[in-house]
Amino acid sequence: MPIPIPHHGAAAVTRRSVAIVLFDDVEVLDFAGPFEVFSVCGRRSLLDPFDVYTVSERGQTIRARNGLIVTPLHSFESAPSPDILLVPGGFGTRREMKSPVMLEFVARVGTHCEFLLSVCTGALVLACAGLLDGLSATTHHLALDELRAVAPRTTVREGARIVDNGRVILSSGVSAGIDMSLHVVARLLGDDLALETARYMEYEGDWQARSASERRTGGSGGALRPAT
Repeated sequence: MPIPIPHHGAAAVTRRSVAIVLFDDVEVLDFAGPFEVFSVCGRRSLLDPFDVYTVSERGQTIRARNGLIVTPLHSFESAPSPDILLVPGGFGTRREMKSPVMLEFVARVGTHCEFLLSVCTGALVLACAGLLDGLSATTHHLALDELRAVAPRTTVREGARIVDNGRVILSSGVSAGIDMSLHVVARLLGDDLALETARYMEYEGDWQARSASERRTGGSGGALRPAT
């Protein structure tokens, strides 16, 4: 659960755990971009609002797209219950969207966590886990038809870079995961800290306008919680 942490005698900042799911053929920037955002967020303000860790099915080393080797910190069994669960994309999602073990884990953890996030074709895994019914979604522009096929009760927003349903938040392909992560930081901790994070990363994407638009309207047209 979120843990309040002190901040120079001011109001406590809530510390949240972020679990990023890894698997063979995961797209590198899909997970590395959000990992960077949540890991460096607040450091220049002497804050540490996110505990970020990686998890794979058995805790096994995975081979990401283009040969990058990564050893996750946890297995599905050993991973602490996160406040935020993030499912990245990549060609490996076409296998994982059919994996009973992956779908059970994502459905179980994704149902109970505070926020459920996906990047790119991670949306296919969320859909196959039954977590997108009645919601709006996006994915990589080359996978929109795949998403429509596996999520017939989901509104697919073609061209959307970020889709915010309130608790379930999705991004389109690859670099869009950085935008979505900054959007989550802005929602939870405010625009100033999100901007500071982007400046530290020297990231100049048009995430702020997209984030503001999603916070005004919501991916499903519903009211969203304000940043805390």
